[in-house]
Formats: sequence, C-alpha cells, structure tokens
Amino acid sequence: MNINSNSDLREVTGAFALMDSLIKNDVKYVFGYPGGAILPIYDELYKWENQGLITHILCRHEQGASHAADGYARSTGKVGVCFATSGPGATNLVSGIATAQLDSVPLVLITGQVARSFIGTDAFQEVDIFGITLPIVKHSYVVRDSRDMSRIVSEAFYIAQHGRPGPVLIDIPKDVGLEKFFYQPINPGDINLLGCRPFMKPKDNQIIKILNLLYESSQPLLYVGGGSIISGAHDVIKQFAYRFQIPICTTLMGKGIIDESDNLCLGMLGMHGTAYANFAVSECDLLIALGARFDDRVTGKLDEFACNAKVIHIDIDPAEIGKNRVPQVAILGDVKQVMVQILSYLDNSSNFVFNSQQTYSWKDRISMWRDQYPLLIPKHVTNLSPQEVIFYLSRIQTNAYFTTDVGQHQMWAAQFVSVLPRHWMSSSGLGTMGYGLPAAIGVQVAHPSEAVICISGDASFQMNLQELATISQYNLPIKIIIINNKWQGMVRQWQQAFYGERYSHSNMEKGAPDFVLLAQSFGILGLELEHRYDMNKVLHRFVNHDGPCLLNCKVREEENCYPMVAPGKSNSQMIGISKPIKNKNSSILKLETDSL
Repeated sequence: MNINSNSDLREVTGAFALMDSLIKNDVKYVFGYPGGAILPIYDELYKWENQGLITHILCRHEQGASHAADGYARSTGKVGVCFATSGPGATNLVSGIATAQLDSVPLVLITGQVARSFIGTDAFQEVDIFGITLPIVKHSYVVRDSRDMSRIVSEAFYIAQHGRPGPVLIDIPKDVGLEKFFYQPINPGDINLLGCRPFMKPKDNQIIKILNLLYESSQPLLYVGGGSIISGAHDVIKQFAYRFQIPICTTLMGKGIIDESDNLCLGMLGMHGTAYANFAVSECDLLIALGARFDDRVTGKLDEFACNAKVIHIDIDPAEIGKNRVPQVAILGDVKQVMVQILSYLDNSSNFVFNSQQTYSWKDRISMWRDQYPLLIPKHVTNLSPQEVIFYLSRIQTNAYFTTDVGQHQMWAAQFVSVLPRHWMSSSGLGTMGYGLPAAIGVQVAHPSEAVICISGDASFQMNLQELATISQYNLPIKIIIINNKWQGMVRQWQQAFYGERYSHSNMEKGAPDFVLLAQSFGILGLELEHRYDMNKVLHRFVNHDGPCLLNCKVREEENCYPMVAPGKSNSQMIGISKPIKNKNSSILKLETDSL
C-alpha cells in the first residue's frame, strides 16, 4: 500500500486512517509508550516513521509522555499528541490530562482499548478511561466504527484549540485499528462544529464603558493571566499598558507577557508574589483582568481582593466571567483580538484624550513600595542560597526555555527568572510534582537548537526521574538543576508555619539517591554545587556543556519562600516581607555587580 496515495477511496485500516489524519492535522511528533491494545496503531506508526512523515518519542512512563506532549504544546501553541495503551497505560495519563485541563493546554491523547466485543467484560487491561477522565477533559471519544476515525481526529484537534484550549481523549478499541474500510479522509478545514461558534466582537458601548472607567481611574492595574499568553497578546498588552501608563502584574501562568525588568512590570502577584504587586492590587481603583480566572492562590481572601476597585474582565471562557468576582464590565472573547479592537477604537475616536500624568502619583507610590520591599536574596558566606542560584542562572541564560516542578523552587523561579512569552512551563493549576523533567523533553523536541532548563527540587525530581532515559536515548541537551534541600520544601515550610513544626514525613534525606551518580548511570554529565564561591564556575560549565547535564545544588535546608500570603488572609497581609528598606542599593539589583 502506498501511504502517499492520493486516491479518494481506498481500503485501509483504522490505524492507517488515524496516522493519515494526524499528518493532515500537522502532527510532527508523538510522545508515547506501546502496549497490547495499541499495537495495531504502533505497527502502522512503524511504516509512517520509516517514510520520515512523523517521529515518535519513546518516554519511560505514560505520565511522562503526557507531560512531554504538554511541554511541546505550551512552548509552541500547537496541539501536543500522546499515545498510551489500555488499562494502566491509560490511567497513567490521568495526572497529565488534569494538568493540561487546569492550565488550558491543547492535547490530543490517544489510548488503546480492548476489542469492542470485550468492552464491559472486565477483560485483561480493560478500564473505562472515557468515564474515568470525563471530569478532566474538554471532550472525549470512543471510536466505535473505523469509518468515523478521520472525522473524530479532526474534530478532536479543532476542539482542543478552539476557545479556551484543553485536552481531548480518543479511545480506540484494538479491533477498530485493524478493521478495514473504504477511506474518505476529512481535512481539518472541513470541520464545522455547531457547539464551537466564533466569538462576537465587543460592542462599541462596551469599549466606551472600559474607556470611561480608565479615564475615571487614577490607580489602574493590569492583572494578566495565562489566557493572554495563549492568545499571543503580549505586544498589544504592552502597547495598551504604555499608552495608559498602567502597571502590570501577572499570574504564574502569565509570566512572560512583559519584560520583567520593565518599569511597568510588578512581577507575580498572589500567595508568593512580590510585595509591591500585592500592595498594588490591594490599593488599585480599577483592576483590568486579561485572561485570568481569579484563582485562590492569586486572590487570597476573596472578599478583600481588590476590594476598592472596579473590575474589567476579558476572557474567552464564559464560565470564568463572574465565577469568583462580578465585574463592572465583562467581554467574552480572545484577549488579543479584544485589546486590538479597543486600541483601534481609540485611534479612530476623538472623544477620548488621555492625560499621561493621570497615573503618575500611582506609579510613584508603587515605585516606593518596590524600593522599600524588594525581593531579597539571602547571601551567606559559603552556603548556597537557592534564590541566588536561580537568579544567576536566569541571568546567564537570558533567552532559555524554563520548565519547573512544583514547590519552593517553583516559586523562587517565578520570582527571579525573567522569561519571554511561551518560554515558561510550570504546572500551575494542578501543581503536579514530576512535571518539569518530562515537560522539558517536549520543549527540547519542539526547539532542538534552543536552551532548555528544568528547575526541579530533590523531591519533585524523584517523581519522574525515569525520563532521564528518554533524554539519554535522544541525546537531548536539556539542563536539569536540582535545588536540593533534602525536604519536600513547601510542605516543610507549611508544617513550620501552620502545623507547630511537626515535620510529618516531609524529610527526603533518607533513601535519596546520589543524583550525580544517577545522571552518570544514564550517560548524562552530573555536576554538584555546594559552596557559594564555586557558583560562577560551576553554573557556566553547566549551561555551556554540549549535551544533557544535571546539576545537584546542595542549598540551605531551612530557607523559606517569602513573601507569603497565609490561607484566609488578604494579599496585603504578607508574612516574611522585609522591613521597609530606605537604602535603594539593598535591592536584588545590587547583586548584578557582585563578584562571586
């Protein structure tokens, strides 16, 4: 059979129709792990790979494959694709699916299933993955007829990307992959789903309301979330912010929307946000939420979040409008398209003349907070500060793609790493430990010539360390830095702060591997950093190594991540912030000229 045949009707298998449909939907890479029920698909994949039409990346665990597809999708904006077999193969995807759902990542996950005649009989490796994942997918399918394969695949890709992105599951019984039928392919452009309607443009009266609120405001603030990254709205948001001189704070998902050294950027807000971002959101009189969902880690005590502010909320998901905070003006639509239309309306209107001095005193007040309550990096004579390691790493690799795991190191990275749009991959909504390493695989596959750095913790890293084998097999030049404090760091911090220093099962020292030897056992260069005076030399060797490298950083065990908003407190009630600093040179910027 000629795979490249242009014949409209020919007899093919369901597995052939799947592969052909994936290619038609511009799939270049698939991440996965084979098994019995999905073998017909892998057998067909073998032929397509041999013709150079698609590449499969063999991960060492299905969860790793799902996170790799996730990293690929976040860094490119394209749909990530993952294969897994039935039963445990499918259930191993659950954490990855939930991660993608909560962070709005477009994935298509294809699982094998037992043959149709065995469904419902508790056959070997049979689980109802359709039912199991129903609450954590955007949509899902069971392919009951091979003739539906092309339509279902094209619909899945369309749904995964339309509106607010998310994961779509396709469950394929084994005999459907083997079944022959006369194939009539469906092209992606032929899909028209009634439930996926185009979004209406905002009406002029809505834009006028927004502009009126802006002109009445003297203390406006932009609150920017992951929807703005997904939309590709970074340029237009920057134009809008500069035009009206509005400071910007971001969520964990919104990192990269603006250069974090920009005077208008306040960094991240929320539980571990900057003090000046949290003070600003507590004092603003107009809050403009762009692609953000008022998550509890951002808002703190909800009824005290921006309690003096009127709210403008622009989001593509109607379920988010008014869910946690009722706005004065709400616009349903793509952030970039809406912001472009607002600026266009302003350019063509002579009714609005904005005074650029209107926010001058507000910015001056925020600047005072920035000087008085900077993010501080503890410096010790010899011991390593995790904040300092991460700060300098990001200055050495300014344009790298960063993935993180979950915990203290994630928050320190969010505070001290400055990134470009789509250069930040972190499990934000679900908080999935073990995400960072496999996500870095997907990012590196998508961007083979770019620097990719995974920032992990010693506890998180052990969740999916088997993916070192994937990195070794494909010789992916990923740089892995382990912030090793011998603890589940964030758990220890909470136990210290809120549970009477009862450290129940959060210490990871006993049984921990030698991370350097572990890396070397996979053929990966392993380095170790323990003393501050070695940091400059070791970090440069680490990032400049031609190939994959793991760096185990033995940092201070007792270091806590501050500022911190305690549960049930408002954002202005932070713990761990410094006393007001009157000497401007005490900020982290001073570190840039320090010698190591």
